[in-house]
Amino acid sequence: MQTHLSPEFQGTAEGAEAEAILRKCVHCGFCTATCPTYQILGDELDGPRGRIYLIKRVLEGEEPTRKTQLHLDRCLTCRNCESTCPSGVDYGNLVDIGRAIVERKVPRGAPAKALRWTLKEGLTSPLFAPAMRLGQSVRGVLPARLREKVPARQPAGSWPTRTHARKVLLLEGGVQPAMSPNINPATARVLDAAGIQTVIADQAGCCGAVKFHLNDQDGGREQMRRNIDAWWPHVESGEVDTIVMNASGCGVTVREYGHLLQHDRSYAEKARRIGELTRDLSEIVAALVPQLRDKVRARPGLFAYHPPCTLQHGQKLRGGVEQTMTALGFEVRVALNESHLCCGSAGTYSVLHPDIAHTLRDRKLGHLGALQPQAILSANIGCITHLQSGTDTPVKHWIEVVDAALA
Repeated sequence: MQTHLSPEFQGTAEGAEAEAILRKCVHCGFCTATCPTYQILGDELDGPRGRIYLIKRVLEGEEPTRKTQLHLDRCLTCRNCESTCPSGVDYGNLVDIGRAIVERKVPRGAPAKALRWTLKEGLTSPLFAPAMRLGQSVRGVLPARLREKVPARQPAGSWPTRTHARKVLLLEGGVQPAMSPNINPATARVLDAAGIQTVIADQAGCCGAVKFHLNDQDGGREQMRRNIDAWWPHVESGEVDTIVMNASGCGVTVREYGHLLQHDRSYAEKARRIGELTRDLSEIVAALVPQLRDKVRARPGLFAYHPPCTLQHGQKLRGGVEQTMTALGFEVRVALNESHLCCGSAGTYSVLHPDIAHTLRDRKLGHLGALQPQAILSANIGCITHLQSGTDTPVKHWIEVVDAALA
């Protein structure tokens, strides 16, 4: 696709990157077949091809409107279109560029600004954990829409105390420890059973995705730099050989630190190295099956697995969790229909666009429920919380099930 950048974007980094991405696009429309919002809304401008067209027009000098902004806002950034695209269009980075430009040009109303500020500052604040505990203590009287964002309180279990020669870093920050405090200790216990010690860098926090995808890209990059500073001594000294992500939304962001900080002279090389060392937990545990097989006593019964978009489309990792758990003796299946589609969580999307998010959630739960599982498993805290809000079937992180089966 030929693009004629307006003078405003000629010679800029975002203009050059967008132009390179657009050059790959042949406007074939294969992406519309797998776009969740296009399937629900049926509007070409609510599919990847239409959004690409809107971004192209803005780059060529057309002034965006609130309608332009709305169509870009409605994108889940699930990146399913990237898995479908025969030309390899890097849609995820293109829509980030488009949203940032439109955000500068189209002012939002006060209520929208307030909500977005609350999300980007509140979810990344040290006060989020005590606020979540308070919400859990009064969960029964909360309004339904708020209650579904406050999971029931659960115990975390103990952190292993043994030391091992091999050590890996685990991101402790973000909303996960407050919302589901058992996931990180369960991860550490499973790795400990395989002879790996999990290390936490206390100064690391949110991966930066929340702010970045709410168009505070500078704030998101600052959080990325803070994490790099926290992790770098462990990496530089050779103490750890891997940075493990058990939240796939964080994983896809950290793996892209090198790209997101490529123009930062002080951090570009460190960011590239951090991205290279980052692995999803499923990749790590897959290699540990021989060490774990005799230590896991898998209970009978079927588990349904929802692969998060950030894992299967963002990180391009498909089938790893199901294969690993099957190798450990569990019966795990994905939905027979639309296992590739987003559940509607998508970070803060389910708060900003609840109607679309609930439609996608209920559609997903219908397919998963058809398997009649004893529990639904996933690999991202957002998906887990969102799906649990629509079903009485337990929804858990898959590593919790492996941990519970350790002999």
